[in-house]
Amino acid sequence: MIGIVYIPYVLKPVRAQVLQMREREFIDAARQQGLSNLQIMFRELMPNVASTIVVFIPLILANAILLEAGLSYLGAGVQPPNPSWGTMIAQGISTIPAAFSNVLVPGIMLVLAVMSINIFGDGVRDALDPRAKVRIAR
Repeated sequence: MIGIVYIPYVLKPVRAQVLQMREREFIDAARQQGLSNLQIMFRELMPNVASTIVVFIPLILANAILLEAGLSYLGAGVQPPNPSWGTMIAQGISTIPAAFSNVLVPGIMLVLAVMSINIFGDGVRDALDPRAKVRIAR
């Protein structure tokens, strides 16, 4: 369900990239070879656009985690029998004077999870960038 909400978020840069690529020489060469529009899309455009889509997946995942935690903190997300970082932080607020770790630990874990997903996304982007100066050795 949450993936459907992010489709416009991903399609805008993908569309821009496709519009930019359709003017390139390799598309003209494919047209000269007699390939249909569908064949050009799957053979030429999709492999070049796939890296953009793959890069957006970790960003969407991190955003979804933060959204769920925020909604759970406010009481509109996951309900208390089920674990959620947002509900853990919300329940720990009342115990801050006695046990500060009830808020600190879930907050740190939330930050670490989102940061690690974003760092992973940056690594994927760097690995898939054809113009990168440093390449991963195979």
